[in-house]
Amino acid sequence: MRIYAIGDIHGQLDMLKAAHARIDADKERVGDHDARVLHLGDYVDRGPDSAGVIQYLMDGIDEGKPWRVIRGNHDRMFTRFVRHGIAHDDHIKSGKSWLHPALGGTNTLASYGVEAEDGAFEIAHMRAAKAVPEAHLDFIENAPLTYAWGDYLFVHAGIQPRLPVERQTEDDLIWIREGWLDYHGPLPFTVVHGHTALDEATHFGNRIDIDTGAGYGRPLTVLVIENSHEQIVTETGRAHLTHANPG
Repeated sequence: MRIYAIGDIHGQLDMLKAAHARIDADKERVGDHDARVLHLGDYVDRGPDSAGVIQYLMDGIDEGKPWRVIRGNHDRMFTRFVRHGIAHDDHIKSGKSWLHPALGGTNTLASYGVEAEDGAFEIAHMRAAKAVPEAHLDFIENAPLTYAWGDYLFVHAGIQPRLPVERQTEDDLIWIREGWLDYHGPLPFTVVHGHTALDEATHFGNRIDIDTGAGYGRPLTVLVIENSHEQIVTETGRAHLTHANPG
């Protein structure tokens, strides 16, 4: 059995298509075309084509491809703004709005043909509510927060280490860093997540972070897990996954 996981996409449609091409080549090599492909959230913001990313994923799933999606924090900020005009999230400690260039909401709206400026929230909300298809919002809002597979749990950001899955909050699953990234104790499963961008995908013993900064123009990572063995899928085949030094 095997499963593939793709890290944070952030509007990078070309990178996403290239990632799927690598997966398809790997599937062809091993002769398993039915293996699931899981996307770890943050489909929108920063990159140039958030609308295209969502439509591409929707089309593939509608065609019956074995793709699964879970929801990320940027996805929630996007739908909250379009639905309700909410531009701020308490988890952004700097106070920056979703339309601030650092978060990339204006890039997302631009992919739907909406011009927006940070601070001009009301007019941006009115334009977005008209331009963003209801189907795109439903797709994001209906995406689950976790996906369990064998001895692995897939989430966007991470978990509260000492709580069972059923007691995890949405905020933690899509936002957590403090108390999670510095936790090195045992877990009942290996957690595969994104959210915190690294230079390269890394196995930390109890968790694997595969966000490698596609939103900032860096590579989009594909992880493959087969028989409890984790590797990276590259254009030339599989490569070793970096393991953090426990010391």
